[in-house]
This record gives sequence, structure tokens and C-alpha cells, in this order.
Amino acid sequence: MIKTVATTPFADQKPGTSGLRKKVPVFQQPRYVENFVQSVFDSLSGFEGQALVVGGDGRYFNREAIQIVIRLAAANGFGQVIVGQGGILSTPAASNLIRQRKAFGGIILSASHNPGGPDGDFGIKYNAGNGGPAPEKITDAVFARTKTITEYKTVLGPDVDLDRLGTLHVGSMRLEIVDPVTDYLALMETLFDFGAIRAMFAGGFRMTFDAMSAVTGPYATKILEEVLGAGAGTVINGTPLPDFGGHHPDPNLVHAKVIYDLAMSADAPDFCAASDGDGDRNLIIGRGMFVTPSDSLAVLAANAHLAPGYASGIVGIARSMPTSRAADRVAEKRGIGCYETPTGWKFFGNLLDAGKATICGEESAGTGSNHVREKDGLWAVLLWLNILAARRQSVVDIMRDHWATYGRNYYARHDYEEVPAEGANTLVTLLRDKLPGLPGRQFGTLTVAEADDFAYHDPIDGSDSAHQGLRVMFTDGSRIVYRLSGTGTAGATLRVYIETFEPGPERLDRDTGEALTALIDLSRSLADIEKHTGRREPSVIT
Repeated sequence: MIKTVATTPFADQKPGTSGLRKKVPVFQQPRYVENFVQSVFDSLSGFEGQALVVGGDGRYFNREAIQIVIRLAAANGFGQVIVGQGGILSTPAASNLIRQRKAFGGIILSASHNPGGPDGDFGIKYNAGNGGPAPEKITDAVFARTKTITEYKTVLGPDVDLDRLGTLHVGSMRLEIVDPVTDYLALMETLFDFGAIRAMFAGGFRMTFDAMSAVTGPYATKILEEVLGAGAGTVINGTPLPDFGGHHPDPNLVHAKVIYDLAMSADAPDFCAASDGDGDRNLIIGRGMFVTPSDSLAVLAANAHLAPGYASGIVGIARSMPTSRAADRVAEKRGIGCYETPTGWKFFGNLLDAGKATICGEESAGTGSNHVREKDGLWAVLLWLNILAARRQSVVDIMRDHWATYGRNYYARHDYEEVPAEGANTLVTLLRDKLPGLPGRQFGTLTVAEADDFAYHDPIDGSDSAHQGLRVMFTDGSRIVYRLSGTGTAGATLRVYIETFEPGPERLDRDTGEALTALIDLSRSLADIEKHTGRREPSVIT
């Protein structure tokens, strides 16, 4: 039975680049989820009788929200909903399922790498039929609808059993509960040389993968341990938990320090990796060497042809503007396209759909390709394993060969997390006002060549995106970039990106902090960071 329920708008349901993210208690308010999901459906057309993919990362409130989405989808006319067993679907697996099943779109329930639990974070986002995040024209329409919504439609009835594989009906709508790993595994088998990787493990290669008690656990356990033969215990923290076992599921050097310490220990495995809450980010560490996300992107692009799925080569590389320009050097040397976009995977989606790029990446540990329309943490790990198996070198040797060939971009990201929003906004406003007067100015041995507020004209759909980050670029190729991030749910996060280029070969093994010392000092004084944020040091350095 379909029921129409009267409702009133909530004031804070504006989706960002990664959907709507708030604290769990906010989502638990009566009608809050219903309002947002109904607003999504009201902003779409042509989905009657079509399929909708639904799943999440298993965080607290995931199951309850999925029951709500299923009822609303049935009442609004979807013909089928496809849900991962237990409500589990990693973000890249959801993207793949949308594409494989030719679904109209998908609802993904996740707050990505943010903490979970009763007082943690939750999120909802809509992905379009290409498998990628909804474009701004849809998210803008959703927000507009949330401000005027007066009713939502739902189906009355008991909760469905999300743990039992198979099909049933909710009202007149078909509901299918599927194994979340099966379709994703099948895709990975088409991209990578599983035989070569399996032989590498059989030959004694050792790795440790930290799933951070998040969604990648079942995928990594099945693929790494069972299919590739890495052996039991390769995957740690492999069971998804509603609070991620108390972890902050962000694969960086602070929250995945256990993996870093292991990789630097006397008994280190050959390779260590981790993924985040919803499975779209990655951390790569070889024995004795951390690989920055920017360097990882460049190495994957330079060596992708070693994997069967990319044997014919790649057509182009896309990176977010704050990501280091290491990938640009690969593109230039190989004579392929290179694209600099704002932060946000939807910008990559246009390039991937148009066949302009094959490999994409962000400095925030998100890397992916045209196999789906989301970043994909486990894909990046598997491509690294394929490269290691093909080249028969260590991570350290591969990195040194790469730097000798392309030069080295020393790079770091300094995050000032949960700073007062007012101070952070003032910092950006004042610094933006300074930019026109910076070109030509000298700071020690550094001379400013250009300074701007990055704006992007999308070459595919013609849209324009302004105010995407403040850039200060120097004559020697160095850069400082400032950007406020929208991925948190409390305060503001100021991200500062610092980069310098060393063509080598005599200075390729410098300590990153030493190489960036002058730029780090300048980044703080130029923006008066301590004055506006109250912080002397960043919360996290990546």
C-alpha cells in the first residue's frame, strides 16, 4: 500500500560534491532521510519501471536508511531495486553495478572516510546512470526541492531481510539482494593478470592490507586471500563494523599508522596497502617507502600497459588541481592528453565518458580509471600488484626508476582540521585579495610567476566552476595551493598543498620535509594561518 505523508522542509539539506553529509543524529530525525530521498526522486524524470542500485559502507544507520530508500523507491515507481547483501556495497562496486545492470542510477549511503558510530557521520548521495556522482545541475535541483517539499511517498509494510540473497517484492517493485563482491570481482578479472599476481604470491611475496573495519574487507578477503592466494591473515580489520571498530577509516599516515609502522619494521612485508570507509581511497606503502598519492597516480599511469585491461595504452590522464604535477610529466613524455580539474570525481566522469582520459587521480588518495565512474581503492592496489608482478622489482626500485625517468615532484599536503569556519573563510578572502599583487614578488630564492583563484571550463559540457582553490606558482615550478575542503561535518578544514620539482638525478633522495622547508614556511606566513586558525601546526601531514 502506497501512502503519501505530509512533511515540511529541513534547512540544512544542501548536498556537496560528495552528497549530503551530517552527523548520525541529524539523519535520525523523523522525516529527514525521507525528505532528502524524495527530493532526489522529485528532481529526476523517466525512472518509472527502471532499476535503482542501493547500498552503503555498513556504517551506523546504514540498514535503517536502506529500508527507507527501498520503500520510497517502490512508492515512486521504480521497477526494481538492487541491494548489496547486508546493505553492503563499496562505492566503486556500486558504480560498477549501475553500469553492468544498466540501472537508472543509484543511492549510495556513506560518509566516505569520515568516522562512524552513533555520534559519527553519515551520508547519502545519488549516482547517475553512468555510475558517477550526480552533476551539479541535479544536486542543485535536489537542494531547491528540499526547500519546498511538502510530501513524500512510501510503501507501508515490514522491513525486508537484507541478509538473504534472492528476490522478493515490495509493493509492485522487484527487490533483488545480491552478493556485493561477485560483479566487482568479475570486472577485476578482466583488467588484471591474476595468474601473474597469483604466481608472485606463490613465490613468497608478502603483503598486508588494512581494510580499517570498513567496506573493502569482504572484497579484499575474497580477491586477495581466496582468489589470488595471498593467504589467510593478509587482510586485517576485514569485517565491516558500524563504528569501524573505533577507527577513523581514512587511509593516511595518521589513521593508518599501524600499516606504516609495519612497512618500516625489520620484518616488513613486501607491500602494504589500505582502503577507506567506502572503498574508494587507497594507501600504498612498499617495504621502507611510503608512496604519495600523487606519485602513485603517476606510476600507475606510466605502467598501466602492463595490465591486460590497459595493454593498448591509455589515452590521457586527469588529475585534480591540488594534485602534484608528477602525472603531467608522464603525459608529456608519452604524448597523451593531460587534464587539470577541480576536486570532485564528477569532473573526471565527463572526461572518462568522452574517452579523453583513462587514468584519473586526486592527491587525497583517490585513484581510478574508466572501468567505473568513481575512484577505486582496491583497483589501485591490484594495479600496483600487477605492476610488481610484471616488473619483478620492489616498490623502492620502481619509484627510483620513475624519478630517474621523469624527475621528482616533492609534495606534501598539510591539513588544518576542524578550524573555526569564520577564521578559515577570512583567511581565504584576504589571501584572494592579495593574489593580484604577488606575481614578480620575491620571497628568499623564490619568485612568484603567477597567482590565481583556479577556475575550470569543462571541455565536455561547457560548464564553468570558479573559486576552486588559490594557487601561488613560482618560476622554478614550485607551487603553494590553498583550499577549503567540504568533506567534514564540523568546522572547516584548510588544506595547503606544497610542491617543488627536482629534475635530478643527483637530488632525488632528499627528505621531503627538507626539500619543502622554505615553501612550508612561506605557506604559513603568506596566508597568516596561525592568526586566522589558531593553529601553529597542521593536524595531518600527508
